[in-house]
Formats: sequence, C-alpha cells, structure tokens
Amino acid sequence: MAIQWFPGHMHLTRKAIEERVREIDVVIELLDARLPASSANPMLAQLTAGKPALKVLNKQDLADPVRTDEWLAHYNALPGTRALGLDASMAAPAKVLVQACYDLAPLRGSMVKPMRVLICGIPNVGKSTLINTLKGKRAAKTGDEAGVTKLEQRIVLADGFYLFDTPGVLWPRIIVAKSGYNLAASGAVGRNAFDDEEVALELLDYLRQHYGKQLEARYQLNDVRNQSDEQLLEAVGRKRGALQSGGRVNRQKAAELVIQDFRAGTLGRITLETPDEFAQWLAQGKQLDAQRQVKKDAIELDRAIRFKRVAR
Repeated sequence: MAIQWFPGHMHLTRKAIEERVREIDVVIELLDARLPASSANPMLAQLTAGKPALKVLNKQDLADPVRTDEWLAHYNALPGTRALGLDASMAAPAKVLVQACYDLAPLRGSMVKPMRVLICGIPNVGKSTLINTLKGKRAAKTGDEAGVTKLEQRIVLADGFYLFDTPGVLWPRIIVAKSGYNLAASGAVGRNAFDDEEVALELLDYLRQHYGKQLEARYQLNDVRNQSDEQLLEAVGRKRGALQSGGRVNRQKAAELVIQDFRAGTLGRITLETPDEFAQWLAQGKQLDAQRQVKKDAIELDRAIRFKRVAR
C-alpha cells in the first residue's frame, strides 16, 4: 500500500511558501527526531533551495540518542546547514534557535535589517507547540491530529526578529514507501489515509530487528527476532487483552495499541531510520518511480496512437 495524504489546504501552503521564501533569510525545518529523513519535505527543499537552513530534530527525548547524534552529524556536514536537537525539557529553546539563525545569517537582526525566518514542518511534528514555547504564551493552535494550523502567522520573537509560521505540509507524492509507513506511525498522516494494521505490521517488523529488547520488555515477549510481524501482532493483542468473541485477537485494536505505544514513547527511545538506511530506501524509491514513469508514458503514448492524436 502506498500511503499518500495531500489535502487541499496544502496546495495553498505550497504557494504561500513559494511567495514568502523570496524575502526570507533563514529557513527552519522542524523534523521528527524518530524519522528525520522521512519527515524532511523534499518539496520544501526545492522551494527553499539556496537559503541557509536550520534542521531542528524535535522530540529527541523520544528518539534513540545514538541515532540522533548520527543524524545531527549528517545534517551538520551539509553546506549552508546547521542542525540541533530539541525537546520539551529544554529550558531556553528560543535562545538556542535565535542564536543558530544569527550564525547562519550574521548580517541580519537589526531593526533596519530584521531577521526574517520561515519555520516549516510536516503535520503534527510539534511546530505549534514549539512556537507557543518560544513566545511564552498560546501564539499558535496545537493539537494531536495532523493539519491543525491552516493559515500563515507572523510572530515577533525579539526586536528585529520575525518568525513566519506556516501550516504543516507533506508533499504530493511519497516515493519512498518506508517513509509513508514511518510518517503514518508518527501521526503525520491523516487517519483516513492508511490502514492501522498494515502500518503496525511494518513497525513491528522494523522494531523486532532493531529494538527487540524494548518489544520484549513492553509486551513481556520472548525471542521476538525469530517471530514474524504477524505473530508479534497476535502476541501483542493477547498480552494486552485485545480480544474478541471466541478468544480471537482483535487485530485492529492490537494495531492501534502498537502505534499508540510508539507515539507515546512507551516502547522506549526509538528511531526508525539511519542515514545509510534512508539513502538505500531513497535510491530504491527513485528507481521504482522511474520504472512507473516509463510504463505511464508508454500507456499514454499507446492511448494517443489509438485515438489518432499522434502519427504512427
């Protein structure tokens, strides 16, 4: 199953970003530290190309700290880019973010030449919560569902420092299949765009290979690496009492429990991808996408020939 979710307001957001970015000095992209590359918007990278970028790995308290360090090193090695980790426990996030922006654009920040920063991110990555923390009051709407913010907002963080907030936005087509599952597991995709059971099975398959100890501890299981994702979902359902008549496992309920445990951090500190893994997934996704395009072009050409729109 290919997971895709691009509601109508995201088209408007894309246009708003395209217009706003012309006068922006720094772009802050808020990423989910549990899936840094899957939560990085390739459409945003195209729209903001050439602008200094600050990659903020949010929710790092829920992510694997070793893998977070790998991702920070990966992003900090990119030209014109800084990266830092962030979570709700940080005492002064505004000071850290403001200073990082000044480091990227040292000639901005006065009343004559104000610092103009665009903050972007996928839905439900914690952007509105962060902005409220920066302001010290409820400046932006928050919620646990994807797509709460619908309009651009301008927020004054300090004299000569303007922050432009945009709605959370995905991209029209997700070509990395694994990214679709990871985004769904994190809550970035609307609930009607994916099947809970399928996402939970993908999640369990990855966790049993990389975070088996956490699975065993949470659900009181043994030897999870030698079990299939299907067997694990059944086992979780039985351990957590997700049963229906006849003692059968309610797989939908079991799937919801697994996804919720991941989102809440109950399974432990987990990151669903490494830089090397994502590079492999991206290469595979591009290859499959190119093959699909070749087939699509062939079908369109055949249709055009049959309807005599092109010469034989």
